[in-house]
Amino acid sequence: MVAVGHNDLGWLASVFDRPEEHPSDGGGTIARVRKLIKIALVALGIRALLRWRKRRQSEAELESGPPPPDPAAELRQKLAESRVEDVVVEPEPSPKASVEDRRADVHAQGRATVDEMASSDEA
Repeated sequence: MVAVGHNDLGWLASVFDRPEEHPSDGGGTIARVRKLIKIALVALGIRALLRWRKRRQSEAELESGPPPPDPAAELRQKLAESRVEDVVVEPEPSPKASVEDRRADVHAQGRATVDEMASSDEA
């Protein structure tokens, strides 16, 4: 078996002899990607915080707004208005006719209706 020396590996040895050029060391791309990931995570965190704060403020405004109207109070008001309207509406004055006069009118209307029905049957 032949022993291979450090100089016999050629290009492979030169890659391992220069660790300062390895991408993960110092100013390589991995450090840049990590920095971008950190920036993205911080931006997402700030956005989530702002959305939570905005939602919390809108909920507080809804809670501190005027209370909803009481349905019982609305019904009481409507009832009071209808009572006032009932009082304002006056019934029509009834004629001062006697019972006999009204009875005679009803009988006359009935006879007229019977006569109309009889005349329409004959035609």
